[in-house]
Amino acid sequence: MSRPSFTRVLLKLSGESLAGDQGYGIDPKTINAIAKEIREVVDQGVQLALVIGGGNIFRGLAASSAGMDRASADYMGMLATVINSLAMQDALEKQGVSTRVQSAIAMQAVAEPYIRRRAMRHLEKGRVVIFGAGTGNPYFTTDTAASLRAMEINAQVILKGTKVDGVYSADPKKDPDAVKLPELTYIDVLKKGLQVMDATAISLCMDNKLPIIVFDLTVEGNIKKVISGEAIGTIVQGE
Repeated sequence: MSRPSFTRVLLKLSGESLAGDQGYGIDPKTINAIAKEIREVVDQGVQLALVIGGGNIFRGLAASSAGMDRASADYMGMLATVINSLAMQDALEKQGVSTRVQSAIAMQAVAEPYIRRRAMRHLEKGRVVIFGAGTGNPYFTTDTAASLRAMEINAQVILKGTKVDGVYSADPKKDPDAVKLPELTYIDVLKKGLQVMDATAISLCMDNKLPIIVFDLTVEGNIKKVISGEAIGTIVQGE
């Protein structure tokens, strides 16, 4: 099945993807490499928004399972996503890309408040918009924030950059018989409990017919390839 090339996309990055090989924090080499690829895509006229997780700094779910109040832990996780957003903004602007960070939690000194119409205007002007602080609510993941923001800005697709080249039937690191699945339906993902995005995010995409493409972010040039419609990774869509 041929995939269309896209003109407005939402790129979802995990916090871990910014940590590179060090496994924690922000690796300058990794974030600069991602920024360089984003610049190439933006130079082609693609409107791009970003949602970045915070798992490289703080993971709310892990802290709550260790006894911390879940809402407090989630707010801390949201602040971690803002740190990542500011780091990505800095890396992009060093590449000459105009950016705006919009935060779902008000923090005027470092980011604009999230305003849908303003975000869309930035995209139309060729700026990369980075959405920080998730949805602004505890109990929702950055996957759900990515689905929500993608719908709000009328993105054509969610691109989920990971360290694996698609979705597999099992964990390829643990199971040698794991098979890569190039195409999936939303129902497949929910029924089989595949680790694409959490169930809330998948359900949102299913209700609004928004496709998700999971691809390997660590391979140079992949962001450009997936936006231009090359069949890499796994596409999740309706029947």
